[in-house]
Formats: sequence, structure tokens, C-alpha cells
Amino acid sequence: MESGVSDSSRSAGEAPAPADKLEIQSADIVCLAVRPDQYPPSDLPEIAFAGRSNVGKSSLLNLLTGRRQLARVSSSPGKTRTINFYLVNDRFRIVDLPGYGYASISREITGSWGKMMEDYFRSRPNLKAAVLLVDSRHEPTPQDIQMYEYMKYYGFGGLVVMTKADKLTRRELARQQEEIRKALSMDPGDRIIPVSSLKRTGKEELLETMRQVLGL
Repeated sequence: MESGVSDSSRSAGEAPAPADKLEIQSADIVCLAVRPDQYPPSDLPEIAFAGRSNVGKSSLLNLLTGRRQLARVSSSPGKTRTINFYLVNDRFRIVDLPGYGYASISREITGSWGKMMEDYFRSRPNLKAAVLLVDSRHEPTPQDIQMYEYMKYYGFGGLVVMTKADKLTRRELARQQEEIRKALSMDPGDRIIPVSSLKRTGKEELLETMRQVLGL
């Protein structure tokens, strides 16, 4: 199924969307999993999103998909304790990985989250890329650094999203990008995309990057 609007459903006089532009027209959750045997079939390309609790992951996924309640935004960090699979345009999946780094969550639960992510990275042949979310207002945490190293170890690093970019001025944002690059030991070819779910900035750049890495 193509992601663009078909000629038969397009209004008269409406210009077709560019063939090389990713437009998300449908997105639905299809699976919540804690073990590999609960994953959906590995028949579609996937892109995974990871970040510490309360970094703004749910808001970002809602922004990308145009669905306000696709991923539930919670005021209680650490609420997501499963790997959530979203089917997008019937062509690929967005995978929401459990948040990490929230102090009040027990060590036992945090350890189980780590195993869930390790199982996913190791066993998913259709995973094309992973995105690390970091809060633009703060330096990357030790857990952020560890997660980025972990992603690169499995060959899925190279893309970082700075959330809540509207909280900084342009000068502050540019300075913070350099600090994040240094803290994560990012390679010259690794990308940082500032995004504001509130101001809806950075969405198109991230969608274009997703289109490229997913091979759509």
C-alpha cells in the first residue's frame, strides 16, 4: 500500500504529494510485547525510539503521526514498561522502547527493561535504525551515553533527536548541539535533529531522515 494519496481519492485540482516525501496517513498500535515471541512478524522495516523517562518520546510520536493520543503522554515517568509496536501506513513500524533512568523505579524492573531492549536489538532483523532522544535543556545523562554506545554496538546509532527545542534560543540550541556531540562521542556523520512537539518544528526533517533510513 502506497503512503501517498491515491489519484481516485484526491480532490480535483489538488496537487499530488511529492513521491519522495514521507507523509504519515495512518498509525495504529498493533502489539505490546515483553518477549521476542510476542513481537509482530519481521515482515516490515522498523525504526525504534529510545530515551530516558519523561524526555518527551510520547509527544514526539504523536507529533510525527498526527495522532494526539497514539502514544499516551503521562505525568508519571517510567510508565511505559513494554515495547510498543505501531503500524504506520501499512508499510513500516515505529517501535517505542521503554524509558530508562527514572530513580523511583525499582532496580529489578529497570533490569527487566534492559533485557527487553537487548532481546529486541539482537533478534530483530528488520530493524533499520534507532533514534536516541535527549532533552535539549540538559547534558546527556550517563544512561543516555550508555544507550547511545549500546545502539552503535549493534549498528543502529547515528541519529539523535533533541526534544523540547523550543525551550532554548537559537544560540543556546547550537551550543547545546555541540555539547551533546561531545558527550555522546558522536561521529562526524551522525545527525542531531532539534524537535519541538509544542511548536511542531523539526518534524519534516525527522520524517525525511526516517524515509531515507527505512528505504521508503
